Amino acid sequence: MSRNTKINLVLLLAVAALAVLPLVLGLGDHKEEPFTGADGEAETAITEIQPDYEPWFSPLYEPPSGEIESALFSLQAAIGAGVLAYYFGLRRGRRQGEQRALEREAATAPPGAAGESVTAKD
Repeated sequence: MSRNTKINLVLLLAVAALAVLPLVLGLGDHKEEPFTGADGEAETAITEIQPDYEPWFSPLYEPPSGEIESALFSLQAAIGAGVLAYYFGLRRGRRQGEQRALEREAATAPPGAAGESVTAKD
């Protein structure tokens, strides 16, 4: 097993542990909605500290339900992942293409063209 494979497996296990441990340990059992986003948590904290707080801005679009909001967030995450995957794939493809071109050039170059010394026989 290569070093990169081992690192990838450790990272995969760490991500799985981060996703499963809060559910197994019951970290959100004391809350009405245990795994709400940071926006909801911030709003709750602000209204507890200062009940008459008035927000400066309102959202441009308020989804009709939590499921639609979740779907839009998932779509945003998928688009971001697609852009990152495209970028890294493009970089890797260019690097592999350059490497293959150099290998092809080295294989088809005449002797002495790549800095090799050619000795004349008498």
